[in-house]
Amino acid sequence: MVALLEAKALSAWHGPIRGLYELDLTVEQGGVTALLGANGAGKTTTLRALCNMVRRAGTTTFQGVDISRRSTEDIVRMGVAHVPEGRGTFVALTVEENLRLALHTRRDKAAAMRDRDLVFGYFPILQERLHQQAGTLSGGEQQMLAIGRALMLAPKLMLLDEPSFGLAPLIVREIFRILRQINEHEHVSMLIVEQNAALALDLADTVYLLETGKVVTSGPSALIQNDEALRKSYLGY
Repeated sequence: MVALLEAKALSAWHGPIRGLYELDLTVEQGGVTALLGANGAGKTTTLRALCNMVRRAGTTTFQGVDISRRSTEDIVRMGVAHVPEGRGTFVALTVEENLRLALHTRRDKAAAMRDRDLVFGYFPILQERLHQQAGTLSGGEQQMLAIGRALMLAPKLMLLDEPSFGLAPLIVREIFRILRQINEHEHVSMLIVEQNAALALDLADTVYLLETGKVVTSGPSALIQNDEALRKSYLGY
């Protein structure tokens, strides 16, 4: 498959503290890649570094274009949508206003409104809650809104940080089912950080295991799933 995003020797810092150590990472066109590891392994830092939201070094290319020094907004305009940990919903705004926030990056407003209909197709509850304040939504509905807002950007790549966090198992399964549909039907590639390793392994094609800011191993999801020693050592099950 063709590489959509590539990071070479990616390092990152939070102030004086180094969080990543020369990480190499590839997300393939149309694929789903998972970043797994314990808390503090550097997973969230990796997503933020790819979007130039933290101090970083190394080279990142997206569709063959070097984005290492691009602004975060430019990276979004190129087709990278970030769904942050904790959902990042603007709680004082309505569902409709949250979705409309994506419009300022879109030149074709008519296409953007068609994408809003696409969002409602995946998440019909958002259409029912259109004029409701986002802060009054359930946790699952807020996560759906965060993913829907990312879809409104017409992304080629979606970065998802802990989409299952704080949600009931039934809601989590539904969200992951929809993420699979978005990947398959809309051809949106995904890089997902997830504490629920079993769910992530089921969704992903490729997995990177991180420990203290370094890749300890990577490979096809099926190989990680079938390696009991590796799972017990790094994923706890």
